Amino acid sequence: MEAMDTTDDGPQEAPPRPGTPAEVLRAFAVLGVTSFGGPVAHLGYFRAELVERRRWLDDADYGDLVVLGQFLPGPASSQVGLGLGLLRGGALGALAAFVAFTLPSALLMLAVASGVSLVDGPVGGAVLSGLTIGAVAIVAHAVTGMARTLAPDRTRASVAVVAAVLALALPGWPGQLAAVALGVLAGLWLCRHGAGATAPASTASTAWAAAVPRRAAVACLVLFAALLVGLPLLAGATGSEALALVDVLYRSGALVLGGGHVVLPLLQAGLVDPGWVTEEAFLTGYAAAQAVPGPLFTFATYLGAVTTLGPGGPLGALLATLAIFAPGLLLLVGVLPFWAALHERAWLHGVVRGAGAAVVGLLAAALWDPVATTAITSTGAFCLALVCFVLLTAWRTPPWAVVLVAAAGGLVLALLGSWR
Repeated sequence: MEAMDTTDDGPQEAPPRPGTPAEVLRAFAVLGVTSFGGPVAHLGYFRAELVERRRWLDDADYGDLVVLGQFLPGPASSQVGLGLGLLRGGALGALAAFVAFTLPSALLMLAVASGVSLVDGPVGGAVLSGLTIGAVAIVAHAVTGMARTLAPDRTRASVAVVAAVLALALPGWPGQLAAVALGVLAGLWLCRHGAGATAPASTASTAWAAAVPRRAAVACLVLFAALLVGLPLLAGATGSEALALVDVLYRSGALVLGGGHVVLPLLQAGLVDPGWVTEEAFLTGYAAAQAVPGPLFTFATYLGAVTTLGPGGPLGALLATLAIFAPGLLLLVGVLPFWAALHERAWLHGVVRGAGAAVVGLLAAALWDPVATTAITSTGAFCLALVCFVLLTAWRTPPWAVVLVAAAGGLVLALLGSWR
């Protein structure tokens, strides 16, 4: 590797040379086992490694890709990683980036699912109880952090509150869709009042447009829509549980805005409400997902393994993982060649602002039900959740360490049984 890729701290005077899929694979293999902390942290790791150290692209180009990842439904950090791999190593580079960043996390979550199925007895039950309590703090931390970013003013805060009320008043998909529709309409109104103003796209859009032929992009968009509409029809016509599982996970990946924690209410509505995954197992897996590196969407790997819908085990985990990532990646590839024009549409940025505020409301609703109502069943559980929340917010403790504290706290609460 040339020196300019690793040690040059000066300004980048020329476009980076083309890379290779093998180079992309090596870079993202390291990121896949070291990127803890969720989507926002992942974007920081990407910038430090690929913008500052390796000089694959400059800050303006990287920022443009991050904006696109936030704009589209799906896992934002995985979409950014795919775009970086595509720019550096072409189609094979994109595949290498996705596999290397996702596989370590997916394998760890599959191992967690296998371990959960073997847990039997008071010690295992206490640990799992502690993990569900830790999930309360993790979701609360996500809600407060996202509220500061996505609902910082009184108008968007109000949108978030109404979205939360809708989600709680209309359980399942109706409430979630109503909340998102509210956010979209509010975004259009905000745009009319100047909140949707934006700047022109950076030069990165030209490079990505050249990397993805328009015919391939259109094919990806058509496939995205065909799967979204066709999977539920095909699952219903065939009665296949495997297709039903793919449908649930695909819809969750297609409808989530913001990625990461925001997928929680969608997965809960799709798998917990119908009874295919227990609330306790769901929250245990969600807490464990905070303790592993890589994308939080590999929570789906765990769910595919433990659910009673479909084959379960490793095959169910594979189907669930591919299904939840597919829509976001198809949308990214489909939009890249057209991003320069879309980036300059102020009304679209207004819609993103309004939808982002609605996402805060959806996650706040999920914090109450099922997260808090399932985990906070005693004074001791509430105190443990408070400890975990303060560790995350005031002490800046890494999420994986807070998960360990929660597990240990579950054991302590079991010993203090009278306080549970």
